[in-house]
Amino acid sequence: MLVRIGSRGSRLALVQAEIAAAALRAAGHQIAIVPMTTAGDRDRKSPFGQIGERGVFVKEIEEALLEGRIDVAVHSAKDMTSTDTEGLVVGAYLERDDPRDALIGADAIVPGMRIGTASVRRRAQLLAFDASISVEPLRGNVDTRLRKAKERGLDALVLSSAGLDRLGLGGEIGLRIPPAIMLPEAAQGVVALQVRAGETEIVAHADDSETRRRVEAERACVAAVGGGCLAPVGAHHDGSVLTGLVAAEDGSWVERLTGGDPTALGLQLLAALESHAA
Repeated sequence: MLVRIGSRGSRLALVQAEIAAAALRAAGHQIAIVPMTTAGDRDRKSPFGQIGERGVFVKEIEEALLEGRIDVAVHSAKDMTSTDTEGLVVGAYLERDDPRDALIGADAIVPGMRIGTASVRRRAQLLAFDASISVEPLRGNVDTRLRKAKERGLDALVLSSAGLDRLGLGGEIGLRIPPAIMLPEAAQGVVALQVRAGETEIVAHADDSETRRRVEAERACVAAVGGGCLAPVGAHHDGSVLTGLVAAEDGSWVERLTGGDPTALGLQLLAALESHAA
């Protein structure tokens, strides 16, 4: 069976598409990779708030899947909305890679640093860790961000450990930031294979059950909060404990809670967020 895989066209996205392709070839499928461009790829300068919330890197690929132009969509799971798009399901989560955020250019976070990131979640936690840090907006693919950080003379930047590892750039990481300091994005480090509802058999053999257990808990927690790319929200399941986080964008307050029920935990976080807003 020929399976058409839709993917963003960045170097990292295509590496992830090849990882997915290898898993599907193992089941005897023939693979055609179809690179696509999303709203988040077309506009690499504007803040996410000007081009949309969570989902700016997946919408066009999901539309192609719904329209039958591709058979499987490959996403960084952290880029997906926290609830499934109608008519689509995640048929497989590949085994999780390192979910931690990575500091590039330095081996420690110290006072007064200039650090680049486009993530409000990372920004909030950096400022909560030390308010003297200057957090500067930095967008683009991995190679672009590395180049811009050097051109602007930044002390460091924060990226995903998993993405750097997949690109063979793990040696550039100065510090894999512990979740106790910077709680990851929900589903960070995971490649998701999305299919049309009723067609999970195409990818089901590639699903890692333990990764699914953790990621579904993280996504449910964030869904209950209502978090997106614009909200400083994080969730991470380490195998035994689910931790969720909401924060002020300026790091002036951070609520970090743990719980067994993802939805209940998310609602607790939402209540904390509303309390601070009031």
